[in-house]
Amino acid sequence: MDLKLKKIGVLMGGLSVEREVSLRSGAMCLKALQEKGYHAVAVDAVRDVAQRLDEEQIEVAFLALHGRFGEDGTIQGMLELLDIPYTGSGVLASALAMHKVCCKKVVRQSGLPTPDFIEVSADADPAELAARVARELGFPVMVKPVEEGSSVGVRKCYGEADVVHAIEQDRARYGPLFVEAFVSGMEITVGVLEGPEGIVALPILELVPKNDFYDYEAKYTHGMTEFIIPARLSDEVTREAMRLSVEAFRILGCSGYARVDFMVEADGTCQFTEVNTLPGMTDLSDLPAQARAAGIDYPELVERILKTALLPKH
Repeated sequence: MDLKLKKIGVLMGGLSVEREVSLRSGAMCLKALQEKGYHAVAVDAVRDVAQRLDEEQIEVAFLALHGRFGEDGTIQGMLELLDIPYTGSGVLASALAMHKVCCKKVVRQSGLPTPDFIEVSADADPAELAARVARELGFPVMVKPVEEGSSVGVRKCYGEADVVHAIEQDRARYGPLFVEAFVSGMEITVGVLEGPEGIVALPILELVPKNDFYDYEAKYTHGMTEFIIPARLSDEVTREAMRLSVEAFRILGCSGYARVDFMVEADGTCQFTEVNTLPGMTDLSDLPAQARAAGIDYPELVERILKTALLPKH
């Protein structure tokens, strides 16, 4: 398939709390594709997206969506029904990676280290849950939504009162939550690209946020995070982190590209935290920075991602 002869819809915006970030990602990807000579148009992936795709006669979908309804398998399932090739992972891998608890269970069962955690049921009493956290995990801990991205709704808690507050404030807003043991160490992220040469890991990016952790503000505000490439890791730990990234990609059945996040403990143990199947593509995003370190400029990265639409979904 010659993609230069196809009409490409860059799906952006959407319905999640990450809409604004997605619009930024999408605008940059659209510009890069057009500069590369592709017939690409913007498509806001809201409730009428199927109708828009039909009216625009979109033949290939470039997904620049983030969060719910964009990277959780829903838009992927719709595109499967419409028989429109799309970038990135398929339905199952997208849904699995987006559900952080299921994702952690699968990678742990497959032998990858990941921080201990406790699920917060819909009817859990916050005080009882906080007491259990104190007994089983200790403090500090991270309270996270099960199905959000970009660190939306993530809180670092230093005691039982913090956990109670987090549950009371966030359960209604974000839905299911879980509590994860805090891992003290270096925060790294590893881009993974799939192409003709197979599945490869990009140079490792070390994240040094000015905030207490790599939260939404640190991710999307200029100057709030120091990005260090390559990460300050030994050769041995670097190789292991890259190996684990590709392994996580395979275990979850991802396709095309993804970004895998870890906390690295003082002894070099890489603790898996999550996989992002549609990484951000803004000027501050991690994946473009990693690609640049590998000698891949932004337009070339976007073109490579576009070509993943032609790859089989695992």
